[in-house]
Amino acid sequence: MSRKPVSQNSRRKFISNVAQTVVASAAIPGFIKAAEGEYYEAMKREQYAANDNIQIAVIGAGGMGTADADTAISVPGVKIVAACDLYDGRLIAAKERYGKDIFTTRNYREILGRKDIDAVIVATPDHWHKDISVDAMNSGKSVYCEKPMVHDVSEGAAVVDAQNRNKAIFQVGSQGLSSLGNEKAKELLAAGAIGKLNYAEGFWARNSPFGAWQYDIPADASEKTVDWKMFLNKYPDRPFDAKRFFRWRCYKDYGTGVSGDLFVHLFSSLHFITGSAGPDKVMATGGLRFWKDGREVPDILLGMFDYPETNKHPAFNLSLRVNFVDGTADNTYLRLVGNEGSMNVEWEKVVLTRNKAYAAADDPLLKTKQVKEDAILYERKKMIAPDATVFKSEEGYKGAHFDHFYNFFKGIRTGTAVTEDALFGYRAAAPALLCNDSYFLEKAIQWDPVKLKLKT
Repeated sequence: MSRKPVSQNSRRKFISNVAQTVVASAAIPGFIKAAEGEYYEAMKREQYAANDNIQIAVIGAGGMGTADADTAISVPGVKIVAACDLYDGRLIAAKERYGKDIFTTRNYREILGRKDIDAVIVATPDHWHKDISVDAMNSGKSVYCEKPMVHDVSEGAAVVDAQNRNKAIFQVGSQGLSSLGNEKAKELLAAGAIGKLNYAEGFWARNSPFGAWQYDIPADASEKTVDWKMFLNKYPDRPFDAKRFFRWRCYKDYGTGVSGDLFVHLFSSLHFITGSAGPDKVMATGGLRFWKDGREVPDILLGMFDYPETNKHPAFNLSLRVNFVDGTADNTYLRLVGNEGSMNVEWEKVVLTRNKAYAAADDPLLKTKQVKEDAILYERKKMIAPDATVFKSEEGYKGAHFDHFYNFFKGIRTGTAVTEDALFGYRAAAPALLCNDSYFLEKAIQWDPVKLKLKT
């Protein structure tokens, strides 16, 4: 289906409205002129109030699981009552952090069997996401599952089916999706702020060993303190290896590489902003350039993606990059480029840049005017910077991570749709996982983002 294009008049109207707002900015609280051609608008979020108590458990109480649990219980009316992990040290730490009375176990099925638990956070290694999520929904639990939701593209349908069949509240944990920045970018794109979208790009850089997944390995790590057999799941049996357990992201059997860890965030934001179901062509290249520590996945990955025209957006191209050997500083951004401007989208800020409008080169009136001016005098032109408007989150904003959990708990309390359900999560995960497949197979992959299956 063809997309109805944004008309020139609508785009001019949007730019005119922004200009009028800027002129009147002195009378509008929160809209501040910072420098010539640059303006700031404070983005706001609604206030929150507690409702009935929701009792949760965390399954996978490592770094991300603990961060998720901490954020979850910062939402009014939420209490953590149980924790599950395959390493005893994390269960001890959970009791110290959340109270000695919480229930702890190595076996996630004991969590699912408890009647006092309303929802679970699934923050295990990627190769356990599908199984635990499906089991949890079948047990009547609401589920917040860390991205990328599944370990292999073939697993997505089972999660979508489990949510639909159980009418469960299921949210994927690409926490930036619920940010003020994404919401403002979606609004600006729909209003024609950058004209017709034709290109997008994203970049994520890290420059520390921890950022590159060289996580700490506890001194007491052993087969006595770790349930190694349970960790392996369906993947090949092998002797206990603390590096594989604690640095699981480095290995194909358990993790999904830089694409599943980081690209998926950018896909989630892009699909939310544009309303896209995903690309139909995926290509990747890269390499293992620096972290020669036994890992099986690249530390530099470049992905290219073709998005077909739909009734939501025109056809456009996307390029994504991850660099784990960055020598400058940690950095991330998502940039959308149209024929009249661009947007740099962050979770708490959006920078909208509008290009100077030019008359058509074959405009006869313009040619006549130029001839007359040149005949009289030479008037040297200036270099003109594009107009920039910066939208920043209002002071005191609790952040995207809080918002994502707030939306999840609101869905549980009210039965309303969440921001990133299983279908949305699958459509964000698929191109990330296919990016890995393209890299290892050394070929482009064709994908049907609507039917969610490989093209043959």
